[in-house]
Amino acid sequence: MLKDFARKCLYASGALGIYHRARNADSLTVMMFHRTLRSSDPRSASCDPDYSLDEDLFVASLAFFQRHYHVVSLDALLRARRDGTGLPSRALLITFDDGWLDNVDYAMPALQRAGLPAVMFVAANAVGARQPFYQERVIAAWRLGRLTLEALVATMRDHGGEPVHRDGIAGVRELIAQLEKMPSAQRNAVLDRHAGQLDDGLQHMIDVADLSRLRAGGIELGLHGKTHAPLLRADDLDAELDGARAAMAAMLDAPEGLATPACATMSFPHGAFDDAIAARARAAGYELLFTSVPVLNAAGARPSWLLGRTGYETGTIVDSHGRFCPERLAWYLFRRESRRLRPD
Repeated sequence: MLKDFARKCLYASGALGIYHRARNADSLTVMMFHRTLRSSDPRSASCDPDYSLDEDLFVASLAFFQRHYHVVSLDALLRARRDGTGLPSRALLITFDDGWLDNVDYAMPALQRAGLPAVMFVAANAVGARQPFYQERVIAAWRLGRLTLEALVATMRDHGGEPVHRDGIAGVRELIAQLEKMPSAQRNAVLDRHAGQLDDGLQHMIDVADLSRLRAGGIELGLHGKTHAPLLRADDLDAELDGARAAMAAMLDAPEGLATPACATMSFPHGAFDDAIAARARAAGYELLFTSVPVLNAAGARPSWLLGRTGYETGTIVDSHGRFCPERLAWYLFRRESRRLRPD
């Protein structure tokens, strides 16, 4: 309680804002979001809470960004990278991962009302898929009571899985981590056993027509791999890099093809990469690569091609009553480490 009171005083007095303006003047903050949902939406009952933000909290976050940052577009960032035109002080880029339809339903209108740009990094194979990635389907089935952890553990045991040592959602996440390490054929055998329980009948992912709606609504596009597989364990890295770019160009029917800005940027699925993968991605034509390394980017006149991103869960920004607390978000963001992930 004492820490909360101190943060509130520092924020209300303007001291945190002064600190931020001085410390982070030359930094680029890249915000990472996934899902944005309204509590009345039926998809809210099954979403992964760690990767979902209530619409009202997202709107409050946008107002916070407008107060303390200069929100920039992907195009502005690409120009700064290409010709060193520079970014405004305390620049901030808003990004979304995966390709969730709820971003079209809720995040895009909120951004439009605020007059703010953003970018969505889309897993190419997710476009038109309706149901989400298997990790989210497992979480959803468990949250909805359609599938128990015990049933999943039993199926995993039949296919060479290890015991799960935790209960509740922590145990489900432990089981998902095992699934992610399995060869795809073995993992698919586990998922096929529970196919009926893993489909909630709702539309979760965007369709091809939504790509044009997003761009018209001020949300530029980038890529998030082809299948959403972690690139460190991808079955076909060329497909995840070159294949994703070709798929996006075809979906956009872009006359400039792979030269379109939508094919010039990528965020690493699951944040998984190493130096070799980053080099492969650059060779494939990606000008900007976004990680999940939670740092502010020391931008200077010309930002790096490899950028850190910062995300947050609901608990980071609300009080015990679920009310948005700007002082908590300020304390969380303003003091974050600032550095370049790769020198140029």
